[in-house]
Amino acid sequence: MKTTRSAEGAKTLPREYYTSQEVYDLEAERIFRTHWLCAGRAAEIAAPGSYLLFDVDGESLILLRDGEGGVRGFYNVCRHRGTRLCEEPRGSLGKTIRCSYHAWTYGLDGGLVAAPNMKDIADFDRADYPLHPVATAVWNGSLFVNLSREPEPIEDTFGQLAGRFDAWQLSELVAVDRHEYDVRANWKMLFQNYSECYHCPRIHPALNALSGYSTASNDVTSGAFLGGPMQLADGVSSMSTTGAACGDVFSGLTPEDRRRVYYYSLFPTLLLSPHPDYVLVHRIERQAVDRTRVVCEFLFQPDIAARPGFDPTPAVEFWDMTNRQDWHACESSQAGVSSRAYVPGPYSNLECTVAAFDRHYLEMLDVAADV
Repeated sequence: MKTTRSAEGAKTLPREYYTSQEVYDLEAERIFRTHWLCAGRAAEIAAPGSYLLFDVDGESLILLRDGEGGVRGFYNVCRHRGTRLCEEPRGSLGKTIRCSYHAWTYGLDGGLVAAPNMKDIADFDRADYPLHPVATAVWNGSLFVNLSREPEPIEDTFGQLAGRFDAWQLSELVAVDRHEYDVRANWKMLFQNYSECYHCPRIHPALNALSGYSTASNDVTSGAFLGGPMQLADGVSSMSTTGAACGDVFSGLTPEDRRRVYYYSLFPTLLLSPHPDYVLVHRIERQAVDRTRVVCEFLFQPDIAARPGFDPTPAVEFWDMTNRQDWHACESSQAGVSSRAYVPGPYSNLECTVAAFDRHYLEMLDVAADV
């Protein structure tokens, strides 16, 4: 495992990467319309006909479970007059999707099955008007979408991580709590903040007491996936208000992993943190150049979650406190980099993963910057 860390003399990104609408729009074109984006947990649409809406860059997408148990995605746009087909954020469609405006009706496979009063229209063929599809995939229990017409297979995208999380059985876990946050900061601020613990002694004294910042190391140091472990302090079993585990430790963990918490960023929308007894997930959804929505979920083993007396509160309260500390720091940074006085500053070697994130981001954006 790599323990030597170097920022390689990198500096922070220039102001425009956090404040410019032009950069924000370029990100949409070159990142968010070409990459696999996490949209939630596949278990949210477990039953045939169940759906959820996912919004990205002004597009509303319907993600649903079809009659054969497969996951499908469609643009939330009727092929008649463009009306939004679904308005509620989640629910059950039954066996069809019906437009409330003129009752054009689609099967769960997206095909048009009914179009009232269209029989007298010359050459009208229902087969010519299916819903516009969007690529979907499930990876380790998480639901992903890709707006590209010909996306890279998700197995190839995540090939570097194959088997890395097997011991945590991610596909089997259930969400026992969910918090949503509206953060007044650019989405990259949140990734960068997550990727270093240089700030932990000052911003997170409770976290630093459970897992000291100097124990951090990285086992993935370049590319779309970055991060590594931190060691739990003596007498600490997990990250919680008490330092005790909220459930049984995952049985497949090595003795070393029973004493670690991992922090990985999966570019550009997911932060994944396996603990000895649960997995913490942050889904990052950019809303504007200076605003980001965060969905935080706590995933536990299903038998543990169903156990009488199970109480995840110590983990949930610990991370809600820590999250709010982080979001305040990100908002303060956003305000600072928006100043005319801001100029890029040097990264410390403890921020080497932040520098690696910046390099990958600029490569995906296909621009050159003085970093």
